[in-house]
Amino acid sequence: MSMSMNQDWLYRGVIIEGISVPVGTSEADVLLKAEQKMKRSGVPVGSLHFRLYKKSVDARKREDIRLVYSVLATAKGKHPGFSEEKLHRMGMKPYCETALQVERGSVPLSARPLVVGMGPAGLFCAYLLAKEGFFPILIDRGDSVADRVRTVESFYRNGRLDTESNIQFGAGGAGTFSDGKLLTRINDARCSFVLETLREMGAPEDITLQAKPHVGTDVLRGVVQKMLDAISEMGGEVVYRCRMDGFERRADGTFSVKTTRGELSCGVIVLAPGHSARDTYKMLLEKNMMLEAKPISVGVRIEHLKKDMDTMLYGSMAGHPDLGAAEYHLSDTRGERGVYTFCMCPGGEVVAAASEEDTVVVNGMSCRARNQVNSNAAIAVSIRTSDYESVDGSEVLGAIAFQRRIEKAAFRAGGGNYDVPVQTVGDFLDGTGDRATRGPSRVQPSYRGGEHWKLAPVSETLPSYVCESLRYGLRSFDRKVQGFAMPEAILSAAETRTSAPVRILRGTDFCAVGCPGVYPCGEGAGYAGGITSAAVDGLKVAQAILAAYAPAQ
Repeated sequence: MSMSMNQDWLYRGVIIEGISVPVGTSEADVLLKAEQKMKRSGVPVGSLHFRLYKKSVDARKREDIRLVYSVLATAKGKHPGFSEEKLHRMGMKPYCETALQVERGSVPLSARPLVVGMGPAGLFCAYLLAKEGFFPILIDRGDSVADRVRTVESFYRNGRLDTESNIQFGAGGAGTFSDGKLLTRINDARCSFVLETLREMGAPEDITLQAKPHVGTDVLRGVVQKMLDAISEMGGEVVYRCRMDGFERRADGTFSVKTTRGELSCGVIVLAPGHSARDTYKMLLEKNMMLEAKPISVGVRIEHLKKDMDTMLYGSMAGHPDLGAAEYHLSDTRGERGVYTFCMCPGGEVVAAASEEDTVVVNGMSCRARNQVNSNAAIAVSIRTSDYESVDGSEVLGAIAFQRRIEKAAFRAGGGNYDVPVQTVGDFLDGTGDRATRGPSRVQPSYRGGEHWKLAPVSETLPSYVCESLRYGLRSFDRKVQGFAMPEAILSAAETRTSAPVRILRGTDFCAVGCPGVYPCGEGAGYAGGITSAAVDGLKVAQAILAAYAPAQ
């Protein structure tokens, strides 16, 4: 490797990985260990600046829980004598994060871009378009953050669901009522832009440090509002209670978009509707757009006492401020179907996430402090596209019908009024699990304030093959985390919105197949899973539009 490349790497920085220290070790001691490790690479440390880069918890051995850090070393000036091979041998790598690249097209867009959906994908797409002077129109069928919170709280009290503004629909998307997890397994430089933007909008400083960053629903609401305000300040237009019901391309190349707030004109349409916009999928099918059914997962929420879960995972170290609330991710693929935990919310609550009348859907949510009594997570079972039955000749509608059948069964099992059916793990694992006689004891349901639940077997809600996989998973997870399947733990049904059941097909230009100028985007379009990956997909789509067009004149 050439010396100039070596110098450039050191100028940008080197990541020193795998610094394992006992819980309670000070930041200064961590940086000293990184400095000592760097010295052994032969680079004079006097020319370097060290700072913490990433932090994670290694709790594989409860008797010896460790904190594992990565440290970023950057040069105060370019420095020669850098050996890539030696650094790799010593557990180091070049710091390769780069600024977001934006190319600009030359053909003026015929009208302003329209972004449909204010979840992470739509937000970040509109934000980048606004920064680049495209003045996007951003719409959502639901309410603003503040109005949406009031709508959800009203539903919790009186059981009257607003199908247009709820935990699924509105400013920020489903993530607004979640733990605000930012963990992603995609390897994309845009992730840094997402985290830095969220931090600039008020997210905690440590989201760029933690290996499993989270914002918390209480903080995330303010972040979402600041981002929407920024889009408006840059010339964008934000419109609430505005559902897209159809669109047509005019002869001049612009689009006429039918909405519940009247007709809108735009140059391109970004479809970022979220994974629960079933009527939008149906409308797209009626327009002969190409959609396909995709695999999903369904299951239940499990609740433990937070203090029990902390002890299960951290032992005598439970409660140490360096560790925070205990988190887990468990999976087993050896059975008939894959089963795994998903969207774990330490110190949180199970939320009522229905978006259609006479259905019950559960999800999880935590505040930044993660200090509520229970911890919860989804236990989800893999569903194949072969499990869907075609509806009116459509596998896509069959995928949606599969979810809907489960959600309606949960509503009936809960006795109506959007109460949730619950069953103790003890009853679920006892014999066939078709009885629910032991009510909650040490662990009380948190759904809708803990006052709206009914004892009912999980088997009244979920198919038998899903129940069998859940039993297999519970026993498997109990072997990995002793006490996980404790009889007092609570199961709430049904978790059905783990991801979109369909994908809106798009080409390499990010446009919908056969429909130029329409850009499917994010989790609801089938191209992401979680806040960060959805935001990254929104940025990709914005970059594609920027590369193809100049702002409308």
